[in-house]
Amino acid sequence: MQSSKRAQASEHVPTQSPVAQGPRKPVGNRADAVSGPPAERKPDPEVQSSGEVTVVDPVMVKRAVSAAALGNAMEWFDFGVYSYIAVTLGHVFFPSGNPTAQLLSTFGAFAAAFLVRPIGGMVFGPLGDRIGRQKILAITMIMMAVGTFAIGLIPSYASIGVGAPILLLVARLVQGFSTGGEYGGASTFIAEYAPDKKRGFLGSWLEFGTLAGYVGGAGLVTLMTALLSTEDLNSWGWRIPFLVAGPMGIIGLYLRMRLEETPAFAQLEKEARTKEKDRREAEKRIGIREMIFGQWRSMLLCIGLVLVFNVTDYMLLSYMPSYLTSELKYDETHGLLVVLGVMVLMMGVQPFAGRLSDRFGRRPVIAAGCLGFLVLSVPALLLIRQGSLLAIALGMAALGLLLVAFTSTMPATLPALFPTRVRYGSLSIGFNVSVSLFGGTTPLVVTALIGATGNKMMPAYYMMAAAVIGGIAVLLMSESAGKPLPGSPPAVENEAEARDAVRAARRPATAASTA
Repeated sequence: MQSSKRAQASEHVPTQSPVAQGPRKPVGNRADAVSGPPAERKPDPEVQSSGEVTVVDPVMVKRAVSAAALGNAMEWFDFGVYSYIAVTLGHVFFPSGNPTAQLLSTFGAFAAAFLVRPIGGMVFGPLGDRIGRQKILAITMIMMAVGTFAIGLIPSYASIGVGAPILLLVARLVQGFSTGGEYGGASTFIAEYAPDKKRGFLGSWLEFGTLAGYVGGAGLVTLMTALLSTEDLNSWGWRIPFLVAGPMGIIGLYLRMRLEETPAFAQLEKEARTKEKDRREAEKRIGIREMIFGQWRSMLLCIGLVLVFNVTDYMLLSYMPSYLTSELKYDETHGLLVVLGVMVLMMGVQPFAGRLSDRFGRRPVIAAGCLGFLVLSVPALLLIRQGSLLAIALGMAALGLLLVAFTSTMPATLPALFPTRVRYGSLSIGFNVSVSLFGGTTPLVVTALIGATGNKMMPAYYMMAAAVIGGIAVLLMSESAGKPLPGSPPAVENEAEARDAVRAARRPATAASTA
């Protein structure tokens, strides 16, 4: 009986499907798995039992990418607004006769949120590996929306004194804590849904959401700056972008609540149910230790890659608007429009760069970005310092196109560093430690360095140093393009690819047994 079942199973293509909360739904036979809607698929336990290959559901993939990207867009809408309106926030919450001191105080509150991000990653990451990605992503969405909306309700320093910056800090800490579980979960979610050959392209839409959030925030701030007087902007206009987060959060939460669990996590959960109870409890107790020290090499690579990614990202998208205004005395509205145009350019290139990483590999694309920042950071900043609109646009566009080498590849590269059982937790911890130490502090550190040295070329030198560290990480990492995620079966788009994957997987075993 057992041998006949094995023979029968070998004739089928093992498949998996996204699994909702609760008991797992059967995939159905080969014909139904491709053509029939989920409600009409017929059970075929032999097909779904082996877990050798995942045939992805294209509808669920699109839904997962959309929901993850929207959550990222909301997160970075807030960061974009905060960065672009930093000068105004300095007047509202940190009154001082010194503009540099105001900007430092504002960016200090900005950086404070990053100090709690690793704590959020340590809380939400392991929970995502234990109870599921979808549940945690819904929770982080709620917290981000609440924290951002609350900023728009805080009275000014003129109204309540020192209580104003304290409340701003508390709201930023809530945002930072929730963000600790956002990127690791969103990138893991997309990576575990995507077929292996398209993981770069589909993952690139996560950072497309980042750019869309920045564009939305920057566009709204630019519009208000152009239409409102300085008095109106300082009085009530600055609140509008933060209050928009309420409706955005409701929409994002609705989309995320409609998601099903990823195939990789569902398979892991199914396997976990076959283990002894005490063994599962032991695994839970050593979870954090395994996520950090058990993955130490991947963790260091993650920190290095995230460092170059986020230092350049925050430098260009968060710091440069304030740099143009406060350091170069450039017209605020024109400066915002230039950066907005650069982000739109990046959005147009983003999916194509993601496809390039699927075709040629993640390492070549990331290495090209590191080399570009090492060679072109100084010339680009010199162009920007020329002060003319054309020179600023060219310098910013050069940096933006280099940044696409990271934004288009990292959502697919970073999840592939870790196995399924610890992916959410390890990635969240490594990502947020690096962002907290190097990325989120970039505006504060560079502003302080310029103030201490008087050298306004510091942004270029800072990006060059980050590029060196990122380049070392690229040299040490393994190529992951087109390969299954560690601890997960191959993921393909259709049954023809599944049959090829099964034959390829069995060929070495057959050759070994023959030998």
